[in-house]
Amino acid sequence: MSEKKQTLLRVAEILLGVVIGVIITLTVVRYRENRNIMRAKYVNWQKLNLILDQIERNYVDTIDLAGMTDAAIVGALAKLDPHSVYMPPVKLKQAEEELSGNFEGIGIQFNVPNDTAIVLEVIAGGPSEKAGLLTGDRLLKVGDRVIAGVKFPQDSMVRLMKGPSGTKVTVTVGRGAEEIPFEITRGKIPLHSVDAYFMVDDTTGYIRLQKFSRTTYSEFKEAYGVLSEAGMKRLVMDLRDNTGGYLDQALLLSNEFLSRGDTIVYMEGLHRKRDVYRADGRGHLKDVGLSVLISEGSASSSEIFAGAIQDNDRGTIVGRRSFGKGLVQEPIDFNDGSGLRLTVARFYTPSGRCIQKPYDNYEYDIYQRYTDGEVFSADSVKLNTEDVHHTKGGRVVYGGGGIMPDVFVPVDTTRASAFYIACNRKATQMRFASAMFDKYAAQLRAIEDYPAMDAFLKRIDVPGQFRTFALRRDGITVSDVEYKETLPYLEPQLNALVARYSKLSENAFYKYYLPVDSTVEAALRNTAR
Repeated sequence: MSEKKQTLLRVAEILLGVVIGVIITLTVVRYRENRNIMRAKYVNWQKLNLILDQIERNYVDTIDLAGMTDAAIVGALAKLDPHSVYMPPVKLKQAEEELSGNFEGIGIQFNVPNDTAIVLEVIAGGPSEKAGLLTGDRLLKVGDRVIAGVKFPQDSMVRLMKGPSGTKVTVTVGRGAEEIPFEITRGKIPLHSVDAYFMVDDTTGYIRLQKFSRTTYSEFKEAYGVLSEAGMKRLVMDLRDNTGGYLDQALLLSNEFLSRGDTIVYMEGLHRKRDVYRADGRGHLKDVGLSVLISEGSASSSEIFAGAIQDNDRGTIVGRRSFGKGLVQEPIDFNDGSGLRLTVARFYTPSGRCIQKPYDNYEYDIYQRYTDGEVFSADSVKLNTEDVHHTKGGRVVYGGGGIMPDVFVPVDTTRASAFYIACNRKATQMRFASAMFDKYAAQLRAIEDYPAMDAFLKRIDVPGQFRTFALRRDGITVSDVEYKETLPYLEPQLNALVARYSKLSENAFYKYYLPVDSTVEAALRNTAR
């Protein structure tokens, strides 16, 4: 080997040694850094165990160690964000039932207008219908527990009646002058997410969606199928006060309206790479005119749907700025039945707006919107004008949290007369509807369509009977002039509450209430392609 080659070989060996040395040094340094980080992490978490151990060993009284552990977890999560939560077994089960599309119980919906629960709906095919309960029955006792006339909490009533399928419970109801006990075998009860759907006029359909549960898309398809058969060319989709639910259901609904390739939403976080969801173009409602109603109570999946429609210029968003809940919670369940819902990413609309609002004053944000006048005037809405984005068609939209509607509809206080406010304070309207059912139960139960309901409401003179009821039951007086001024706003509400006691149920309530719903009125004027 020549001297030149030997020299080059020695240089290569030296360089290789240097490189290996550097790699080893960096590896050792990084290892020590990671070890120190892990040691610090371990020490930080170990402190919590040490404190709990010291309490268990030395505290003056007997302690609930499991309860303290849960409290420590809750306290730790509170330092993260408002939606990372720990749920004990009972709470987790309740949360899952609300979104699962069914629960185990007796199958009724009820209201408590005057310290006595009244059945509003007996769910078709459910245990209560099979046992013989009827709309309008008063719930007096569950088992041996009296629940009427004793200010019994409504959520406690629900807990008494719910229970595992196959178990029995005796519910005593008041029906007219009789008290009737019913032995009911609990079963699986469907929970509907579509509250109501019907045609507003010859071409306009209305669907009210109260949450995004596991059954939302299938319920929605059934609803729009019926409306399409009836001639629907445009749709008012009501998501007001819909607090959200399952992401996949929001994606499926959005897909019905959007074109192939349109972005619906994307999510991204420190430990989660960007994940984009797009429409596949197979939706059945791409040519239906669309308005989406939102309010300050619309959150999460509702905002994903509204944001997708707005950013793709697919429809008109009507109402008030939505809540601003755009955090992705990943479920982590434990063997004891408890679970963690940990925020791992944020939701972004197609234009890049983060749906999540700031955490500052988070708990009182909605209250603040009222005190600042935001819900009464679009000029009072606090938009982040520095966070500018553009829709598919080039329109300017702003970030900062929540979805700002295209058409703002303020809370309407102009039609609330002193008489109307006095009746609201005493729930006079609710109790009047209950009294009307007592008086006309047989006739209401026989009504199956709107022409028959229209004729019935006109025949019984709802306005006249209510004025008398308000005076005799609650001592509320009103002049002829004020009553005449109040009636256009009040009468549709009374009709809605009375009609709810018929087989038409919630559909009747929303259909009769629409004439005084200013947000629906605005949507009908502004329904886009």
